[in-house]
Formats: sequence, structure tokens, C-alpha cells
Amino acid sequence: MGRIIIIIDSIISSLVVAIWVMLPAYVPNSAAAALGGGAPVDMGKTWSDGRRILGDGKTWRGFVLGVACGVAVGIVQIVARDAFGLSSLPEHTLITVFLLAFGALLGDMVKSFIKRRLGKESGEEWLIADQYDLVAGSLGLLLVFQYGWVVENVTLGVFVWIIILTPLLHRAANIIGYLIGVKKVPW
Repeated sequence: MGRIIIIIDSIISSLVVAIWVMLPAYVPNSAAAALGGGAPVDMGKTWSDGRRILGDGKTWRGFVLGVACGVAVGIVQIVARDAFGLSSLPEHTLITVFLLAFGALLGDMVKSFIKRRLGKESGEEWLIADQYDLVAGSLGLLLVFQYGWVVENVTLGVFVWIIILTPLLHRAANIIGYLIGVKKVPW
């Protein structure tokens, strides 16, 4: 019985750490959709294949405000960890929260670039890529610039939870965005 409790505790701990680690990366996409608009990042230009580089959905205002919201959430986490004695959770830094937030939107833009090359339109669903672009971008940047932090904090159990949670949270956020009118499609 004691071993089962230890396993359950480990599973729950990994879930909590996964949410804590990824929160600065989960916020930017929704914030960019809600707060974006204005000039597109690609300035309306097309690639050599005649298709838009990214599309109208990727705007400078959305990018900057999305990253800012992710960083703001991360700063709240940094303060809360110290203020409320949450020392069992990973210690974020300004660098880690910036890389997570920036990487999430960078991953989304890279995915959009590839989507356009494949002939997919803005808003067209692309299963798996639509859900995991933010994970690839955020964890990719962390691995490049904060490798030790990733090794210390993203265990196999935490990574499995990130893989499980991300599409669920992504779908929920997109449905909410669709229902309140900030997204044209619910995916």
C-alpha cells in the first residue's frame, strides 16, 4: 500500500511541476490571439512559392503582448514561489520565463511558416503540429540556452505530463477563444 501511495504522489507531483514549468509557455498563444491585431509580422509579403510567409494571424502586437503576458505570469510565479514557500517547485528565472514565452510564439510562427509551404491556409487545422509547436519552441530554446535547468526540472514524468496536458489545454483555450470571438475556428 505504501508503494502505491508513493507512485501516486510521484504522478501528482510530476503533474504539478509540468503545469508550473510550462505556464509561461501556455499563456502567450491565447494572449496573442486576444490582444493581437495590427501589422502582420511578415508585412503581407509572400515567399518564393507565392504564398504568404506567415499570414495575417501573426502580428507584431500579438507577438509582443503574448510574450509580455507569458513573462508576467512567470514573474508572478517567481514571486509566489518565494512568498508562499513553494520551494518544492522549480525555480523560474527571468531568463527561463522569457525563453518559455518567446519560444512558444516562435514555435507557433515556425509552424505557420511550414503550414504555408505545405499549402495550408491560416486557421486550417494541422493536428499534432498545432498542439505541440509551443512545446517544441519553448523547450527547444530552453535546451539551447538553459540546458542545465531543463535537465534538473523536466524529468521524464514531467515531460510525459507536458505531452498529455498540452493538447487538452490547447483545445480548451481555442474553444474558449472561439466562443468569445477572438478566434475564427475552435482549434
